[in-house]
Amino acid sequence: MSKRRDVEEHVRALGEIEGIMVAMKNLALMESHKLNRVLTMQHRVVEEIETAGREFLSYHPNFTPDSSGHDLFLVIGAERGFCGDFNDRLLSVLDRHLRATGDQNPVLIVVGRKLLQRAERHKRIAAFVEGPTVADEVPSVLMRVIEQVRDVTARHPREARAAVTAVYHDAVTEEVMIRPLRPFQPALPEANEQSFAPVLTLEPDVFFAQLVDLYLFSLLHAIVYDALMAESRARLAHLESALQRLDGDRAELLRKRNILRQEEITEEIEVLMLSRFTLPHRQ
Repeated sequence: MSKRRDVEEHVRALGEIEGIMVAMKNLALMESHKLNRVLTMQHRVVEEIETAGREFLSYHPNFTPDSSGHDLFLVIGAERGFCGDFNDRLLSVLDRHLRATGDQNPVLIVVGRKLLQRAERHKRIAAFVEGPTVADEVPSVLMRVIEQVRDVTARHPREARAAVTAVYHDAVTEEVMIRPLRPFQPALPEANEQSFAPVLTLEPDVFFAQLVDLYLFSLLHAIVYDALMAESRARLAHLESALQRLDGDRAELLRKRNILRQEEITEEIEVLMLSRFTLPHRQ
């Protein structure tokens, strides 16, 4: 009896865990649908700004920015758990990139609490920012990221004078991306043979400075939304796999419980039969 009760208690515990995991899965699914709508609009904004920037530089090539110097890496990982090897893959790609470029002393800004726990082997974590858990938190997280980038750049003026390089999971390809946040490249000359120079209401230097600010701000939004979407999808896949294993464990426990119950019934029948044959006959 005690064995069967232990098994039944285990089955109830697994049922409670399954309920929690199903709720987490549903939340991740809802967040993925919301992020999908936001990402579509954000990518469109970035593409339009890139088009305007390339056209401007085609007629004002002297504004092409200098990108010399060491990169400052903005590594965007998971804030919460249940993502499998999400953070490990991110750091593995970063390690390969650092070995290939010969960067022995990288300057890192880490976004995501779970990523920070994995990234402690990188000695130069210059700053840490808690990552977003839902899409509504992205703007406030980005403001803290920008503050940290400015602070780290001020503390490492010689090492971090080049563009920030974002390392994150792309939501479309589900691959780890290493993307320098550099402004636009000029369009090919043949692309402007039949076009006209853009008409500006601002001085070119003022216009370009504001356009670059807008572009980097929009691009950072797109990248963080991408990373959050990839995290939600990784969590969905991990929870789905865990639920399948949980269902298998529950099925095995239920089978074991039924076997134990059958054994108990068999023992009860044997006791009844033995008691019947051992009772004294009345005279």
